[in-house]
Amino acid sequence: MFNVDESLVLTVPTEDQTDNPWLRGAWKPQRREYAVSGDEMKVIGEIPRDLNGIYIRNTHNQAMAPIGIYHPFDGDGMLHAMRFDDGKVEYRNKFVRTTGFLAEQGAGKALWPGLLQPQDYTRRGWGSMGAMKDNAGTDVIVHSGQIIASMSQGSEPWSLSPTTLETLGTKSWAQLVPDGLASHYKVDNDTGELVFFNYPITAPFMNYGVVNKEDNLVHYVPIELPGARWPHDLGITKRYSILHDLPYFFDPDALKAGRKKLDFHDEIPARFGIIPRYGRTEDVRWFEAKPAWVMHLANCFEDGDWVVQDGCIWDNPVMPPVQNPNDVYGRIARQLDKHATHTHMYRWMFNMVTGEVREFPLDDEVVEFPVVSNDFVGRDYEYAYASLFLPGHWMMTGIKKFELKTGNVTRTEYGDGRFGSEVCMALRDGYTAEDDGYVITFVNDLTADTSECVVYDAARIEEGPVCRIILPERICAGTHACWVEGDRIDGENRALAEAR
Repeated sequence: MFNVDESLVLTVPTEDQTDNPWLRGAWKPQRREYAVSGDEMKVIGEIPRDLNGIYIRNTHNQAMAPIGIYHPFDGDGMLHAMRFDDGKVEYRNKFVRTTGFLAEQGAGKALWPGLLQPQDYTRRGWGSMGAMKDNAGTDVIVHSGQIIASMSQGSEPWSLSPTTLETLGTKSWAQLVPDGLASHYKVDNDTGELVFFNYPITAPFMNYGVVNKEDNLVHYVPIELPGARWPHDLGITKRYSILHDLPYFFDPDALKAGRKKLDFHDEIPARFGIIPRYGRTEDVRWFEAKPAWVMHLANCFEDGDWVVQDGCIWDNPVMPPVQNPNDVYGRIARQLDKHATHTHMYRWMFNMVTGEVREFPLDDEVVEFPVVSNDFVGRDYEYAYASLFLPGHWMMTGIKKFELKTGNVTRTEYGDGRFGSEVCMALRDGYTAEDDGYVITFVNDLTADTSECVVYDAARIEEGPVCRIILPERICAGTHACWVEGDRIDGENRALAEAR
């Protein structure tokens, strides 16, 4: 029998009780928390014994009947983790017990509205978005032996156990960062450092920081921008960090009126600020490129005098019109449609000696959520893996592998009615090449109403899955995922225990 916790208070409507498309179908919230061993799950194929670590995915999984308009990124953070250990697996899922989540559990109802109606709160929230609940449902990484889960709007860094998914509270250094964390942050596997930024809506409009491998905030400086911006990611190399000042930002007059309205300014160049990892405000060097917005980066690295940034560019983030302007959920769908913004892989190159900028597409096909293996973050690399998308929907239909040295590409599709999660590239034990490992994802089968963890050979994704592990219940569509090596968790926990 599955170990299931059904003690939670859940008032979110079931599929037959709502016509909200973001609470139905692929976005149907999961209503149980599980802890399941491998012998309780069906396995198709053979689980690799040289795959050791944990694949963790974050999910916006609404617990309460929402207040007003529900955006799919409003849901409460729920982590799903598949642990691989010498050919054995274990699956767990658990809500992130944020302050807001616990307050709503105690009240038995929603206390905060979502992204589209922050002014309609019944109890004040925190973070750079003020009246919004910090749901910790967007990003997830592991640093200093613990998971960090966060939201995309000035979130507190919520700490969880990678083995049990128990919420441990916010990071001790969070009180030193009043503007919270932005959507994404990076971990340097070589140094153990966490590099992050945030973007308050008041001057200086950005801050940049570093947390060391012992989990202490050791660097935090203001980054002066012309006004309130809406960056989403940052890049790191061995020596530098790359910060974004992009021409898709909040309307200043709307901000003064308490509203957040995004406009794309195609007359303003994109700016990328390169700062030494421990640089000061005055050390930032800005480079200009064509107007665009960037949601997610694949990787960055140094090549002689050049700093190279690869990621997914949005040439024009302006939302295309919908037939019925009053159809708010239709507008959300258009905003999330990667084909509407033609998001594709792109390269920027910045010369640190001459100031020259070069930029060009790496590919023209619509993809997003590009990733590399942890050991190659910030290093010269050869392979990236990104998700393919169904036109008109936020649904990942397959994986595309980019061989950046040769220009070759390969792909695999999940199949009709099957949609994946952000993939992770996990190097096998004793790897001898950059793609000597596995690509892992969760896949939802909407026809069969099931979910599975699917593992591919990273060198040959086109050959299909190495194994498929059927989960106890279909999970909700989600956002980001991470992979953490088993020896890294154990080693970091031992080091932290000794340091204390």
